[in-house]
Amino acid sequence: MKVINVCGARPNFMKIAPLMRAFRARPGIEPCLVHTGQHYDDTMSKAFFDDLHIPRPDINLEVGSASHAIQTAHIMERFEPVVLAQKPDAVLVVGDVNSTIACGLVAAKLLVPLVHVEAGLRSFDRTMPEEVNRVLTDAISELLFVTEPAGVRNLEREGIDPSKIHVVGNVMIDTLLAHRELAEKSDVLERLKLTPQTYGVLTLHRPANVDDPRVLAGILDALEEIQRTTPLVFPVHPRTRGNLERTGLAARLQAMPHMILTEPLGYLDFLKLMSRAAVVLTDSGGIQEETTVLGVPCLTLRANTERPITVEQGTNQVVGMSPIEILKAYRRIRAGRIQPRVPNLWDGKAAERIAEILLRWHAQRGS
Repeated sequence: MKVINVCGARPNFMKIAPLMRAFRARPGIEPCLVHTGQHYDDTMSKAFFDDLHIPRPDINLEVGSASHAIQTAHIMERFEPVVLAQKPDAVLVVGDVNSTIACGLVAAKLLVPLVHVEAGLRSFDRTMPEEVNRVLTDAISELLFVTEPAGVRNLEREGIDPSKIHVVGNVMIDTLLAHRELAEKSDVLERLKLTPQTYGVLTLHRPANVDDPRVLAGILDALEEIQRTTPLVFPVHPRTRGNLERTGLAARLQAMPHMILTEPLGYLDFLKLMSRAAVVLTDSGGIQEETTVLGVPCLTLRANTERPITVEQGTNQVVGMSPIEILKAYRRIRAGRIQPRVPNLWDGKAAERIAEILLRWHAQRGS
């Protein structure tokens, strides 16, 4: 069974790594890895391939950065000849980035079965580009691999045939559990002169938070208060850095005495940093899941989450972008930790389940 596996952006790398390991361990699957080049610099791409021991891509489309429309079009234009030449039995996409929907559309139009890993997640906010990508990818997929029960309900409500839906666990957590011991060897805390459980970690990159100067300034109001009692480590995303500089807010951030600004970190350094934090503030989807498994309190700086299980069973609180609400939630965390549960099947074996289902599906198609 020949499977083209697509990755393109940082969140994809953590999802594709366990899948490539599981596929390469099975003689019945011939995996081909295609990197679209949606994230293309060493910090955002190459370092993750090294940290996660992902094999070098068989094909790199090298599309680079552009608007949503242009980037999606370039990926489709360059991916179509790959599918035609490789003649795969399936195309597998992960997550919800532009590479996901672009390659999914190519596969669907060429009548190649599409497999979507991390299907069914819904924020119900169509202003998020990721939400549009998720809904459309699920609608054209032949196999949909789901991380949590809410995903099944969402897909069935949208009319997806239940026989196509499989709850398999979370490949992001496969990667976390496989690398946790190695991450413990990171010296990132020593480099940043940090003591475990005394600091927080911040990530911020979504357009809704960093493109509007008023929203970004309001978030900084809350962060300024928090860093007075809890030093915050902030690996600054390139998009966020550019907006901070353009709006003049960079100087304000740099003046905060206990705000520790860094370049984007590699996976192992960031996992170690997150695992020993007192709190994580983020607008990332994947970090909501990782903090749930790590048992670290998480404040999601968004109005919604497509991962409700992290709130129901985990450490996550969705607090929005209001400085008042962010500070209220932060004070609740300081008053006492909650007792999280690890969601069902988030056990490090999701990729193995996916590989077995793919092999059975392929055998049934051939019979």
